[in-house]
Amino acid sequence: MSAPSTWPLPTDGVRFLTPQFMLNKLARHPLTRECYPAAMGYYPQARSHRVERLRHDDNLMIYCVDGLGHASAGGWSGRVTAGDILLLPQGLDHSYRADTSRPWSIYWVHYQGGGTAVFNQYLGYREGRSPVTRVGVVPQLVAHYRGLLEVHRTGYNTRAFINAANQLRYLFTHTALEMRRARASNQHGFNLETVQSFMLEHLSQALDLDTLAATAKLSKYHFASKYKALTGYSPIKHFLNMKMEHACHLLDSGDLSVKAVAGALGYDDPLYFSRQFSRTIGMSPRAYRNSVRK
Repeated sequence: MSAPSTWPLPTDGVRFLTPQFMLNKLARHPLTRECYPAAMGYYPQARSHRVERLRHDDNLMIYCVDGLGHASAGGWSGRVTAGDILLLPQGLDHSYRADTSRPWSIYWVHYQGGGTAVFNQYLGYREGRSPVTRVGVVPQLVAHYRGLLEVHRTGYNTRAFINAANQLRYLFTHTALEMRRARASNQHGFNLETVQSFMLEHLSQALDLDTLAATAKLSKYHFASKYKALTGYSPIKHFLNMKMEHACHLLDSGDLSVKAVAGALGYDDPLYFSRQFSRTIGMSPRAYRNSVRK
């Protein structure tokens, strides 16, 4: 494992290394072997904090929640500000330090496992690109880091470490979700939340691309392109998914007929609605209702 910083720990800081015997267990266990924490910590106002590694045996994610830092990795160098994630995969030489006048406060975790490359890719890391991604200072993410750090008070309990490994996986997927939200909110002239709220408010209607693009005040081409880049779906396909998601709720939570559910979602033809439902959900509306009410 790459050694964490030997920087003197402040009073309110935390630095915890997973012992080797536990790393061996986590590397073998089927619930943890793909990804598990090797070390973790919290450095508040980390004045004089500085690290340089030419050899990096594991992966490292740093979440800056206050202040400013500076980093370099491979051929990249730049700033790390409050709300940024710095991702440093295994094998990547790097250095980082706290700013002299505005030292950063950071949560960090070293991690290992057979699936870490998949998680790094899911978090948006691409070789040759900046390893810094904006997420904002998100209270829920801070809470996840604090929850992860609780494992250092368990007396090396194996089940606690198994839980921590799976907390780490959730931290990664939640971070990726916040990254996408941050990108959406930073899109000039395009507010994804506003568009999606409009969709949800009009599930009973048949919205077309012209209407959705007008909501975003963009041309159809630019709207469709930006929407798919941010969500992975075309706007119309995502709106259809929202409709079918709500259809599932109506089928499960009440006694509306399939025809009434179709009407509530703006479909004049119940057969057409049923075909759309089956294509999306994988079974007919009646089969879905029967399956959830067993």
